[in-house]
Amino acid sequence: MNRLDRDMLKIMPDGTEKHINPFTGTEVWFIPGRKNRPVTSKQVNNPVNIEKRTPEDYCNFCPGQYFNTTPEKSRLVNHNGKFEILDQITAEEIFNNYAEFRRISNLFEIVTVDYWKKNFSYRLSEKNKKRKEKYLASELGRNHVISVINMKLKYSGLTEDEIKAVSVDEKLAMSDAFFGGAHELVIPKRHYTDTAVNDSDLASSGTLTPEEHFLYFHFNIQAMKDIYENNRYVRYVSIFQNWLREAGASFNHLHKQLVGLDEWGVSVERELDLASRNPNIYNEYAANFAAYNNFVICENDYAVAFADIGHRNPTVAIYSKSVHCNPAEHTEEEVRGFSDIIHGIHAAMGSQISCNEEWYYMPVDSVIPMPWHVLIKWRISIQAGFEGGTKIYVNPMAVSEVRDYLVPRLFDLRYQGKIATFQIAEECPVKPNSLKYYKNILS
Repeated sequence: MNRLDRDMLKIMPDGTEKHINPFTGTEVWFIPGRKNRPVTSKQVNNPVNIEKRTPEDYCNFCPGQYFNTTPEKSRLVNHNGKFEILDQITAEEIFNNYAEFRRISNLFEIVTVDYWKKNFSYRLSEKNKKRKEKYLASELGRNHVISVINMKLKYSGLTEDEIKAVSVDEKLAMSDAFFGGAHELVIPKRHYTDTAVNDSDLASSGTLTPEEHFLYFHFNIQAMKDIYENNRYVRYVSIFQNWLREAGASFNHLHKQLVGLDEWGVSVERELDLASRNPNIYNEYAANFAAYNNFVICENDYAVAFADIGHRNPTVAIYSKSVHCNPAEHTEEEVRGFSDIIHGIHAAMGSQISCNEEWYYMPVDSVIPMPWHVLIKWRISIQAGFEGGTKIYVNPMAVSEVRDYLVPRLFDLRYQGKIATFQIAEECPVKPNSLKYYKNILS
């Protein structure tokens, strides 16, 4: 164990844990006397009975509210057990069937289409231009677009008279964001589980079946590829999932977000800088370190999950073992194996832990390999003045407690057949250097 290994994790005689994330430099303490905080969301404490409706119409992301969201870029449908992606759905076709997953533009973009236009002279690709023209060619499609623009203007604080003063041509020009923007949402169909009784019975990543979760992942990867193909200025697509309001979700309806960026972001830049100096850093300070300290939670041939150190909140890291570094380069089998492990973690957490799921992978214009990995961060604590002033963050759970919270639940779920079959805890082979991304350097 070298010096960095020692600095990464220290356990004091009183049980205090001090750890430093080797990739971000974030310093975190776990203090035993401050750990008695609830793990679950506030919503579970005071559930309200619900009336089940078909189609669901509890929020704007529900199937019964399709016209309250922007026009679809694509949807995944189930035709008698055969799944198919349908592109360029017209307004007239939107209720022909109910989508398993829908891909739409975010009504309120983080990086707007105007950002791309004004800074890069971006124009809609021919594909997206034709899609817009086709959608607006019908009266229903045109009315849908104008209705959503009016809703956006209202949410932005404009009065009814101010909204009416905006011309139709101006509103249609604003709709470029719906057809060629680079901030998208991927939305599963369910708001509540099929057996829901009250409003705490939300459909989460963990309540999907392993097959549904794989399709969810695969559909997001297709969306990511399409963003790159239709905007040449995008260097990195940030993919994340905010689950429940404590994690920043606008609706308690499961969805992922994809945001095209013209830079990598500080976090990815820092990781790649470290990886350029130590190409095996993800094995040494992630997978191997977790194995040597008994933090591994579960594993299969394609991925490994472990309780991670150096995060402000309890965090589970899941790393792909593939030699491929971009999600789009993974084989279907590799994506499925990676998805199975992540689904298992979500299922073991349950739907009542507020969390963020963050994707990291090698940017398209990088020559330094970075394995595809996902961090699931439990938003169960609030930063206080001590943390802001010292930049020492207090985590309410010890690293081993995160592992011990999930492992028995995984065994139970596997016994019930609700998750895919993979190795758990002591069953895991935890072989050194199990992440094969570094073979990109050797080839």
